[in-house]
Amino acid sequence: MTAARMVAAFADRSVSPVEVHEAVQEVIGACEPVLNAFWVRDPEQSLAAARASEKRWTAGEPLGPIDGVPVTLKENLARAGVPMPSGNAGIEPVVPTANAPITDRVLESGGVVLGSTVMPDWGMLSSGVSSLHGITRSPWNPQWTTGGSSSGAGAAAAAGYGPLHVGSDIGGSIRLPGTWLGLATLKPSAGRIPLDAPYLGRCAGPLTRTVADAALFMGVLSQPDPRDWTSLPPEQTDWAALDLQVRGLRVGLHLDAGCGGDVEPEISRAVTDAAALFEAAGAHVEPIAPFMTPDLLDDLDLFWRVRSWNDYAALPADRQARILPYIVTWCSVGADTTGPRILECYQQIMRMQAATVAATQPYDVVLSPVAPVSAFPAEQPMPYPDNGRGMRHIGFTVPYNMSGQPAATVNAGFTHDGRPIGIQLSGRRFDDLGVLRAAAWYEQHRPEPAVPRWPDHTSLQEPAQLA
Repeated sequence: MTAARMVAAFADRSVSPVEVHEAVQEVIGACEPVLNAFWVRDPEQSLAAARASEKRWTAGEPLGPIDGVPVTLKENLARAGVPMPSGNAGIEPVVPTANAPITDRVLESGGVVLGSTVMPDWGMLSSGVSSLHGITRSPWNPQWTTGGSSSGAGAAAAAGYGPLHVGSDIGGSIRLPGTWLGLATLKPSAGRIPLDAPYLGRCAGPLTRTVADAALFMGVLSQPDPRDWTSLPPEQTDWAALDLQVRGLRVGLHLDAGCGGDVEPEISRAVTDAAALFEAAGAHVEPIAPFMTPDLLDDLDLFWRVRSWNDYAALPADRQARILPYIVTWCSVGADTTGPRILECYQQIMRMQAATVAATQPYDVVLSPVAPVSAFPAEQPMPYPDNGRGMRHIGFTVPYNMSGQPAATVNAGFTHDGRPIGIQLSGRRFDDLGVLRAAAWYEQHRPEPAVPRWPDHTSLQEPAQLA
């Protein structure tokens, strides 16, 4: 049941928040031993929240547009009193004394928080591999990755742990689970959703099964909060206004990132077919030349390596030994990087921002792959695991983090062996609603074989049983 249908059912009393909570807990109980999506799970607290919501609906006084709807929050989104280890066994977790703005908005709207979902070490892996949590697995097939770093949020969304999930994204961490799990997601414009820890390129956003649910959730998450000094000014947006006139729309088709790995033919075909669908409806589709370069991607990668090296080097030796070896190898490259070199990397990020805005400005929406590869083995930290190629899969996603532009994902098909293929739909800065409208139009008009038939939790098997 989508969040929109769920709220309508609460309103007409055909379903209660407590019944929904019980059903979702049954799904979680069946799936969680295999999927490993939760860091902290709060069944008693969430049941109390569901009962309180039921009373409000009975009185005809819901708190907000998601009152009674199950929600999960990524572990790096502060919940007062809940430790935040960032997926890392080597650090002493921060225990926040206050909620993040996102947490407050969810609670103020009556959302029933089921718990905090997992992430890999420091959020620097595009998988569900964590030194603290172990391996998080795909509901489609536990042998496949969820993507990351919003690995637990993605698994929870695809498995049906309720309809609304929040992840964070600094290079693709919402959209990569989106493509590899068949989800509808949005990395919003920079500053659209207030954060309690802003950082260059970082944002938070929804992972859902439908675009309409992502839009509904944006109405909650995008409410202003003065704690984020980088947030956009408040504005009135009708997030439910998803109708789109496609005729005359200017659509860019971006099939070559200019850096990273080669795009798999099945993925390229799915994006091309989606563009043809827009063109058949009257859109003007034009190819976009690559605007990223290997140097831009490599210098951003080095910038992140130095950042993580600083965190790693500050730990005592016994704690360093607990961190995922892949992360240690990756960040150690940054150990001897000089100040002038880091400044060069920062300036390259600004060049990436300028190049992305300039290349995409002529278009109302740009269609591209999310990643060049389909889902890889769950035990593998990255799509390209060998040293030096760690970030070769984010050439299509990371430019929009650095430019601050909105970018959504929608499932557009499946590989020959059943792995989901998402497309990315990006737009001009601050046109989050326009991106969601394009995503919703495609979702409604995509071919039947591209529509996800969500995994059935009753038949979920351990990876060993599938071998």
